[in-house]
Amino acid sequence: MGGALSLTLVALAYPSMLGVNTVSSSGTRVIAQTQWGPLTESDRDFVVKVRAAGLWEYPVGQLGLQKGQSAAVKTASKHLIDGHAALDASCRKISAMLNITIPNVASPQQVGFVNTLKADSGKQFDTDFANILRVTHGSIFNTIAKIRSTTKNTVVRTLADQANATVLDHITVMENTGLVNFDQVLFQETTPPKLPAKDLTPPPPAAGQPQIVLTPPVDSTTQPPVLPGESSPNASPTPTVG
Repeated sequence: MGGALSLTLVALAYPSMLGVNTVSSSGTRVIAQTQWGPLTESDRDFVVKVRAAGLWEYPVGQLGLQKGQSAAVKTASKHLIDGHAALDASCRKISAMLNITIPNVASPQQVGFVNTLKADSGKQFDTDFANILRVTHGSIFNTIAKIRSTTKNTVVRTLADQANATVLDHITVMENTGLVNFDQVLFQETTPPKLPAKDLTPPPPAAGQPQIVLTPPVDSTTQPPVLPGESSPNASPTPTVG
């Protein structure tokens, strides 16, 4: 397992749920003043990367339901779908509130992870599923904490709270599979290879392209939080497709 996992993780180079790179060397630069507080480059990058995370982890959850060999992997898959559908609902609302363009496709490195898991089968799928997703979620706690502790924007702060709870839940269900190689995972988290920015950045949506929506499962147990100015979680429901 160790050799195959190491090759997979190094070759696909450390994808992260929320990312660790911002579009500028100065993430604290204010790019807009909004009624919810100033919006910085780091704030904008955070919203974009949360959206991109769902665009690859949601379909991986669907793969897990189809290909997972164990009940624990199928349970983890349900958590991925449920958690990212709720995060996606928040991202779509927040991006409209803050005038942020969000992607319809994940970054090239994230797409690479989906393709790897599509090619896997049997126990190898379960092993790569648990370890890849444990690396991606474990690597971003500091990113979420930094946004949560530094942003002056109230809607971004709400998203950070939601992302933190979701990431912790996903870390837990990956560990509950019993397949996580902690030595390998911790090595990958602490010594990530570097990739060109183009591989880490989701492409912008094509002009006129309908916005992709991650549909909540019918048995969803996760609801998006109330955003500032909303009276209830369902105050502004968005039709779901796909």
